[in-house]
Amino acid sequence: MRRPFMDTPEQLAGLEGQQYVVLRPTAAVAETYRNVQDASLARLAAPIRRPHTGHVTLRGFAEPDRRDELAALIRTWASQQTPIEVRAEATDEFSAPWQILIVRLARTASLVSAYSTLTTALDETDFRRLGELPLEDWTFHLSVIYGKTLDPAEWRRFAEAESRVFEPAVTETITEAELVWYDRGTEHAEVLPLGG
Repeated sequence: MRRPFMDTPEQLAGLEGQQYVVLRPTAAVAETYRNVQDASLARLAAPIRRPHTGHVTLRGFAEPDRRDELAALIRTWASQQTPIEVRAEATDEFSAPWQILIVRLARTASLVSAYSTLTTALDETDFRRLGELPLEDWTFHLSVIYGKTLDPAEWRRFAEAESRVFEPAVTETITEAELVWYDRGTEHAEVLPLGG
Protein backbone atom coordinates (compact mmCIF):
# COMPACT_ATOMS: atom_id res chain seq x y z
CA MET A 1 0.00 0.00 0.00
CA ARG A 2 1.21 3.50 -0.88
CA ARG A 3 2.50 5.38 2.15
CA PRO A 4 1.45 9.08 2.05
CA PHE A 5 4.04 11.85 2.09
CA MET A 6 2.00 14.13 4.37
CA ASP A 7 -0.56 12.83 6.81
CA THR A 8 -1.61 15.34 9.47
CA PRO A 9 -4.76 17.46 9.10
CA GLU A 10 -2.66 20.63 9.46
CA GLN A 11 -0.28 19.62 6.66
CA LEU A 12 -3.10 18.48 4.38
CA ALA A 13 -5.04 21.71 4.91
CA GLY A 14 -1.93 23.78 4.10
CA LEU A 15 -1.45 21.90 0.82
CA GLU A 16 -5.06 22.09 -0.37
CA GLY A 17 -5.30 22.71 -4.11
CA GLN A 18 -1.59 22.08 -4.76
CA GLN A 19 0.15 19.47 -6.92
CA TYR A 20 3.74 18.16 -6.81
CA VAL A 21 6.06 16.06 -8.96
CA VAL A 22 8.11 13.97 -6.55
CA LEU A 23 10.51 11.04 -6.45
CA ARG A 24 10.12 8.40 -3.74
CA PRO A 25 13.33 6.66 -2.64
CA THR A 26 12.60 3.07 -1.58
CA ALA A 27 16.01 1.47 -0.98
CA ALA A 28 19.32 2.71 0.50
CA VAL A 29 18.50 6.43 0.38
CA ALA A 30 15.09 5.77 1.97
CA GLU A 31 16.73 3.81 4.79
CA THR A 32 19.27 6.58 5.38
CA TYR A 33 16.46 9.14 5.43
CA ARG A 34 14.45 7.15 8.01
CA ASN A 35 17.53 6.75 10.22
CA VAL A 36 18.27 10.49 10.10
CA GLN A 37 14.65 11.40 10.82
CA ASP A 38 14.30 8.91 13.69
CA ALA A 39 17.53 10.11 15.33
CA SER A 40 16.55 13.77 14.91
CA LEU A 41 13.11 13.24 16.41
CA ALA A 42 14.59 11.35 19.35
CA ARG A 43 17.11 14.12 19.96
CA LEU A 44 14.44 16.83 19.91
CA ALA A 45 12.05 14.79 22.08
CA ALA A 46 9.20 17.18 21.26
CA PRO A 47 6.38 17.24 18.70
CA ILE A 48 7.52 18.81 15.44
CA ARG A 49 6.23 18.94 11.87
CA ARG A 50 7.80 16.52 9.42
CA PRO A 51 7.09 14.61 6.23
CA HIS A 52 5.52 11.22 6.84
CA THR A 53 7.63 9.73 4.03
CA GLY A 54 10.88 10.86 2.43
CA HIS A 55 10.59 12.39 -1.02
CA VAL A 56 12.47 14.56 -3.50
CA THR A 57 10.28 17.37 -4.83
CA LEU A 58 11.01 18.34 -8.43
CA ARG A 59 8.15 20.86 -8.82
CA GLY A 60 5.11 22.32 -7.11
CA PHE A 61 1.98 23.77 -8.71
CA ALA A 62 -1.25 25.53 -7.83
CA GLU A 63 -3.51 24.24 -10.59
CA PRO A 64 -6.55 22.60 -8.96
CA ASP A 65 -8.78 23.38 -11.96
CA ARG A 66 -6.30 22.14 -14.58
CA ARG A 67 -5.01 19.02 -12.85
CA ASP A 68 -5.89 16.76 -15.79
CA GLU A 69 -4.02 18.99 -18.22
CA LEU A 70 -1.03 19.15 -15.85
CA ALA A 71 -1.10 15.36 -15.41
CA ALA A 72 -0.99 14.85 -19.18
CA LEU A 73 2.17 16.96 -19.45
CA ILE A 74 3.83 15.17 -16.50
CA ARG A 75 2.95 11.75 -17.97
CA THR A 76 4.64 12.73 -21.24
CA TRP A 77 7.72 14.00 -19.39
CA ALA A 78 7.95 10.79 -17.32
CA SER A 79 7.63 8.56 -20.39
CA GLN A 80 10.71 10.25 -21.88
CA GLN A 81 12.75 10.46 -18.65
CA THR A 82 15.40 7.85 -17.90
CA PRO A 83 15.65 6.39 -14.36
CA ILE A 84 17.12 8.86 -11.91
CA GLU A 85 20.13 8.27 -9.68
CA VAL A 86 19.83 9.92 -6.27
CA ARG A 87 22.89 10.11 -4.03
CA ALA A 88 22.54 11.21 -0.41
CA GLU A 89 25.70 13.07 0.51
CA ALA A 90 25.00 14.81 3.85
CA THR A 91 22.60 15.88 6.56
CA ASP A 92 22.34 19.63 6.18
CA GLU A 93 19.88 22.48 6.73
CA PHE A 94 18.02 25.35 5.22
CA SER A 95 18.76 27.92 7.93
CA ALA A 96 16.49 30.63 9.32
CA PRO A 97 13.91 31.71 8.43
CA TRP A 98 13.03 28.23 7.05
CA GLN A 99 14.79 26.04 9.63
CA ILE A 100 14.44 22.76 7.74
CA LEU A 101 16.73 19.79 8.37
CA ILE A 102 17.45 18.02 5.07
CA VAL A 103 19.23 15.08 3.55
CA ARG A 104 21.15 16.89 0.80
CA LEU A 105 21.51 15.11 -2.53
CA ALA A 106 24.39 15.27 -4.99
CA ARG A 107 23.72 16.84 -8.37
CA THR A 108 23.88 13.59 -10.33
CA ALA A 109 23.66 13.86 -14.12
CA SER A 110 20.26 12.13 -14.25
CA LEU A 111 18.77 14.24 -11.43
CA VAL A 112 19.95 17.48 -13.04
CA SER A 113 18.64 16.28 -16.41
CA ALA A 114 15.24 15.43 -14.92
CA TYR A 115 14.90 18.91 -13.42
CA SER A 116 16.11 20.55 -16.62
CA THR A 117 13.86 18.61 -19.01
CA LEU A 118 10.87 19.24 -16.76
CA THR A 119 11.68 22.96 -16.85
CA THR A 120 11.81 22.87 -20.65
CA ALA A 121 8.43 21.12 -20.85
CA LEU A 122 6.85 23.57 -18.39
CA ASP A 123 8.26 26.64 -20.10
CA GLU A 124 5.86 25.96 -22.98
CA THR A 125 2.88 26.31 -20.60
CA ASP A 126 1.35 28.86 -18.27
CA PHE A 127 0.93 26.49 -15.31
CA ARG A 128 1.30 28.33 -11.99
CA ARG A 129 4.47 26.97 -10.37
CA LEU A 130 5.27 27.20 -6.66
CA GLY A 131 8.66 27.95 -5.15
CA GLU A 132 10.54 27.27 -8.35
CA LEU A 133 14.19 28.26 -8.58
CA PRO A 134 16.60 28.15 -11.53
CA LEU A 135 18.51 24.88 -11.74
CA GLU A 136 21.77 26.51 -10.63
CA ASP A 137 20.10 27.73 -7.41
CA TRP A 138 18.17 24.56 -6.57
CA THR A 139 19.38 22.29 -3.76
CA PHE A 140 18.19 18.73 -4.33
CA HIS A 141 17.09 17.30 -1.00
CA LEU A 142 14.67 15.35 1.16
CA SER A 143 13.15 17.43 3.98
CA VAL A 144 13.58 15.64 7.33
CA ILE A 145 11.90 17.97 9.84
CA TYR A 146 10.39 21.44 9.72
CA GLY A 147 11.81 23.44 12.64
CA LYS A 148 10.34 26.86 11.96
CA THR A 149 8.53 26.81 15.31
CA LEU A 150 11.79 26.36 17.23
CA ASP A 151 13.66 29.27 18.75
CA PRO A 152 16.45 30.24 16.28
CA ALA A 153 19.20 29.69 18.86
CA GLU A 154 17.80 26.27 19.74
CA TRP A 155 17.55 25.45 16.02
CA ARG A 156 21.15 26.51 15.41
CA ARG A 157 22.44 24.18 18.15
CA PHE A 158 20.28 21.33 16.90
CA ALA A 159 21.18 21.76 13.21
CA GLU A 160 24.90 21.99 13.93
CA ALA A 161 24.76 18.78 15.96
CA GLU A 162 22.83 16.98 13.19
CA SER A 163 24.93 18.10 10.21
CA ARG A 164 27.35 15.51 8.83
CA VAL A 165 28.70 14.13 5.58
CA PHE A 166 27.87 10.54 4.63
CA GLU A 167 31.03 8.57 3.98
CA PRO A 168 30.52 6.98 1.56
CA ALA A 169 27.52 8.67 -0.05
CA VAL A 170 24.40 6.50 -0.28
CA THR A 171 22.97 5.88 -3.76
CA GLU A 172 19.89 4.37 -5.34
CA THR A 173 18.15 4.55 -8.71
CA ILE A 174 14.52 5.64 -8.87
CA THR A 175 12.43 4.24 -11.73
CA GLU A 176 9.15 6.13 -11.23
CA ALA A 177 7.89 9.58 -10.38
CA GLU A 178 4.65 10.52 -8.67
CA LEU A 179 2.22 13.32 -9.38
CA VAL A 180 0.75 14.10 -5.97
CA TRP A 181 -2.22 16.39 -5.36
CA TYR A 182 -4.20 17.57 -2.36
CA ASP A 183 -7.96 17.82 -2.53
CA ARG A 184 -10.55 18.03 0.28
CA GLY A 185 -8.07 17.15 2.99
CA THR A 186 -6.72 14.06 1.26
CA GLU A 187 -3.45 13.27 -0.50
CA HIS A 188 -3.84 11.59 -3.90
CA ALA A 189 -1.14 10.29 -6.24
CA GLU A 190 -0.56 8.88 -9.68
CA VAL A 191 2.56 6.73 -10.07
CA LEU A 192 4.36 7.36 -13.36
CA PRO A 193 7.00 4.87 -14.56
CA LEU A 194 10.08 6.52 -16.01
CA GLY A 195 10.45 5.19 -19.50
CA GLY A 196 13.26 7.00 -21.31
